[in-house]
Amino acid sequence: MKDGQRNWIDNASYESLLYRWRHADMGDVIFQNDAGDYYKKIMLKRKDELNSGQQVSASKSVGWDGK
Repeated sequence: MKDGQRNWIDNASYESLLYRWRHADMGDVIFQNDAGDYYKKIMLKRKDELNSGQQVSASKSVGWDGK
């Protein structure tokens, strides 16, 4: 994993992580190999830090583009 990828993941909010998860182009390298495993781990950690209302609010804010 590149340092820039780790730095972005470490500093991103749950909403930012969720946005990229839902709207990234297919094949985005941040979701591949070690970076992808780390991304998932941190995103789920951030999600667990929120209550269900905050999770729903973030999800609605991010939306879904149906890709």
